[in-house]
Amino acid sequence: MADPIVFGLQCVVVTPERALLDEKADFVALPLYDGELGVLPGRAPLVGQLGYGELRIRYGGRTSHYFIDGGFVQIRNDVITVLTGRAIKVEEIDITSAKETLLTAIRTIAITPEKQEALQKTQERARSQIRMVERLRQQG
Repeated sequence: MADPIVFGLQCVVVTPERALLDEKADFVALPLYDGELGVLPGRAPLVGQLGYGELRIRYGGRTSHYFIDGGFVQIRNDVITVLTGRAIKVEEIDITSAKETLLTAIRTIAITPEKQEALQKTQERARSQIRMVERLRQQG
């Protein structure tokens, strides 16, 4: 009997500075602008707008965690291509800096609705980074 075909995903993350990663995956979770999307092999093609939050890449028993700051994703032929302005490995997030950014944004008074919206997004990004780091610390 022939060996079964092994299926899997390939996850590619590209930022303006560099191609951050290109690795195999069994499962990928993406932060879309309106929720989270889980991707398994065989997923129908998709182009989506990313929000900010956690990108999880599971391969075997290992899971990698990244903070993604918006952008776009294309899923096609089991290749997930993430184009984002910023991607940071969770282990590299400076939680002290994220907390300071959050406090500064909370204390800043916005004069225009546009500035208020920008401050709100800054707060939400900082909270997301803090949550990711704290959750991973609790897990191990």
